[in-house]
Amino acid sequence: TQTNASVSLTVLRGGCRVIEPLLKLCLYWDGWINACVAVERAIHVYRGVNFNKTNSKRIARWLIGILPCCIAATIIHELLYSTVFQYSGGGRKREAENQLDTVFGVSMVDAHDTVNSTTEANTIGNHHWCVANYSPTVQVYHTAILFVHLLGPFVANLLSALFIIFARARRRSTAQTRLSYRGHIREQLHEHRQLVISPAILLVLSLPRLIIALLPGCIDVSGKSWLYLLGYFISFTPSVLIFIVYVLPSETYRKTFRE
Repeated sequence: TQTNASVSLTVLRGGCRVIEPLLKLCLYWDGWINACVAVERAIHVYRGVNFNKTNSKRIARWLIGILPCCIAATIIHELLYSTVFQYSGGGRKREAENQLDTVFGVSMVDAHDTVNSTTEANTIGNHHWCVANYSPTVQVYHTAILFVHLLGPFVANLLSALFIIFARARRRSTAQTRLSYRGHIREQLHEHRQLVISPAILLVLSLPRLIIALLPGCIDVSGKSWLYLLGYFISFTPSVLIFIVYVLPSETYRKTFRE
């Protein structure tokens, strides 16, 4: 959009309001589906032979349809508050930042700079910034939603994993007295360590996106664009590298893969 001057302002505004929320919707959806799988796994261990696969499949179909609607409702404010700020060339980038401060004030956050680093020198033509101007109340809500969608799936995965480990250890300590309860816990922890490792990996990989999202004000990233870009795209790796996140830490999955 920056190399083609014929792109209309309507297209730029639509991309500004749609692309980022759509990416977040897909990422959050992926994370919550993984959390639902973990919860189902824990329920399976709890119910044992009484686990109803038919009901589980029916609930899964409902959740797959309901989850994106619920997630979209929590981030709808991003569509409402995002807009395109346009300024003409011939001045320096700092002048444009001063204009942003004047128009949006100090509460302006989440400014996505689409201006090339060459704008430090005098340029000709129009440039566009995608910005979101949140009120203090909406900003608090925005931050809370970020933490909910980041920590929610992690907590669900972690608690489900711990429940499976302790529940199976308790059952085996009753049937197999050769080991103490703590011994069975250590055994189950080693056997199901991937259930703890995987959500930890997901949390670490999501932290850069959270940190970038919480950076205040309008950030000039022209000097370290590769760093911000790398941190941003790292957040997509859980969805892309499922093999590394889920298969490699699991001895059972690795064995099945080799077979």
